[in-house]
Amino acid sequence: MLSEEIKNKYQLVVGLEVHAQLLTESKIFAADSTVYGNLPNRQVSVITLGHPGTLPKLNKKVIEYAVKMGLACNSEITRYNIFSRKNYFYPDLPKGYQITQDVGPICVGGIVPIILADGTEKEIRLNRVHMEEDAGKSIHLAGETDTLVDFNRAGTPLIEIVSEPDLRTSEEAYAFLAEIKKLVKYLDICDGNMEEGSLRCDANVSIMLKGATEYGKKVEIKNMNSFRNVAKAIDHEFERQVELIESGQTIISETRTYDPNTGTSTSMRTKEDLNDYRYFPEPDLSPVVISEEWLNSIKATMPLLPKELYHKFVDVYGLPTYDSSFLTEAKEIAGWFEDLCTKTTNYKAASNWVMGPIKSLLNEYALHINDFPIKTETLASLIALIDEGKVSFTAASQKIYPELVKASGEPPLEIAKRLNLIQESDASSLKPIVEMVIAENSAKVAEYRSGKKGLMGMFMGEVMKKSQGKADPKVATQLLTELLEK
Repeated sequence: MLSEEIKNKYQLVVGLEVHAQLLTESKIFAADSTVYGNLPNRQVSVITLGHPGTLPKLNKKVIEYAVKMGLACNSEITRYNIFSRKNYFYPDLPKGYQITQDVGPICVGGIVPIILADGTEKEIRLNRVHMEEDAGKSIHLAGETDTLVDFNRAGTPLIEIVSEPDLRTSEEAYAFLAEIKKLVKYLDICDGNMEEGSLRCDANVSIMLKGATEYGKKVEIKNMNSFRNVAKAIDHEFERQVELIESGQTIISETRTYDPNTGTSTSMRTKEDLNDYRYFPEPDLSPVVISEEWLNSIKATMPLLPKELYHKFVDVYGLPTYDSSFLTEAKEIAGWFEDLCTKTTNYKAASNWVMGPIKSLLNEYALHINDFPIKTETLASLIALIDEGKVSFTAASQKIYPELVKASGEPPLEIAKRLNLIQESDASSLKPIVEMVIAENSAKVAEYRSGKKGLMGMFMGEVMKKSQGKADPKVATQLLTELLEK
C-alpha cells in the first residue's frame, strides 16, 4: 500500500478517447438498421460484410452530427474531408480494414468545460473529433473456447472525441465524461448509454514527478463500461505506475484491460507489438466538402447547450448555482422546467417542485419526464394557489399533488375545495382563534414575554390545530406577534 507521501511526489496525467455511437437510423456507409438489441447478424448486408464489388455510400446525417459536436465544443470545422482505410485483421472487422479519418479530422481542437464537486471550473482541450465506422462484437461465453461474432454493430457510425492530456485527477476524468454524455444527449446525436456500448471510453494514463515538464510513458486502459469504472481504473493505474517507478522498474508503453470485478488491470499487448495500420485514402469515397451554406444550416439547428441554459437559469431566472446545475443535468428536465417558467414567474418555487416532489416521483416509478402525468400549466396553477395564500405548501404537496398525479384532469383549486384545504386568510376570522390560543396558554404567554421567543412555534401549532390546518401561516404569525407583544 503506497503512502500518501509517496503518491504526492507524482502528478497523474490523463487523456481520454471517447467513442460515441451516433443516433442515425442506418449505418455510416450502408442502409442496414442500427437498432440495438436485434438477434445476431440480422442487420448486415454485402456492403457491411465487405463483399467484392460493393461500394460504400456516406450517410449525410453522420457529417451533420459530427459538425454539431464540433460546434458545441468550439472546434474548427474542416471543410474538405477525406476518409482513410485503417488496415488490421480482427474477427469482428469483416472487411479487414476500418474506414476512418486519419489526416484532417472533421473537427480540430475545441474546449469542453467541466465543473468539479467543489465548484472549480476547468477547460479541457480537445485534440480532435473524427468520424469512423464501428466494428462488430466478439462474444466470449463462459466455459466456451470458441468466440462468437455478431456483425450487427459493424458499420454503425461513430465519432471519436480525443482530449489533450489535460486531466489531472480521476474526478476530472469523470466530470469530462459526464459533460460529453450531457452534450451528445442535448444535441440528440447519441443516447450516451455506456452499458449498451453506445458511449465507450479508453484512457491514456501516465505519471511524472510534480514540477516536471516531460510526460512519462503512457499506458492505454480499455474495457470500461461506466464512468465510475473509468475513475477506478485511472486511480489503479496511477498507483501501479508509481509502484513500478518507486521499485526501480520501468513503465512499459502498453494496452491494458481493466477488470471491474477485481479492480485490477492486465496487459493485452505492448505498443511496440501494434500492427502498422498502413493508412491510405479510401479509394471508394469521394472527398466531402462542407460549404458555408451547409454549415450555416447545421448551426441553425443547434439547441441551447447545458452551459448556456445554466447561465440563463442563474442570470435570468435568478436561481442558485446548485439548482441550475441540477436542472441542466438532463435535456428533458431542463426543457420541462423552461416550459413551466413560461407559465409562472415564481422560478424558485418551480425549481423546488422539480427538484423535490417531481424528481422523487420520477425516480420512484422509473418514469421519463415526458411520461409525467401533470402538465406544466397545472403545476403553475398549483404554485399560484400557494403564492396567493389559498393553500399551504404542505397541503399542496401532501394532498393536492397526489391527486394531480392520478391525472384526473381536476384543477388544483377544485381539488383544494373538495378536500377542504382552502386557507383562512381573513384576519378578522382568524383573530378569535388566536385570542383563544393566547387565553388558554397564559403561562406560556408569560414565558414568551420574558424572552422565550422560540415558543412562537408552539403557539402556531395550536392555531393550526384549532383551525384544522386552514389558517394562513403568514396572517396567523402576524396576529400572534401583535397580540403577544402587547
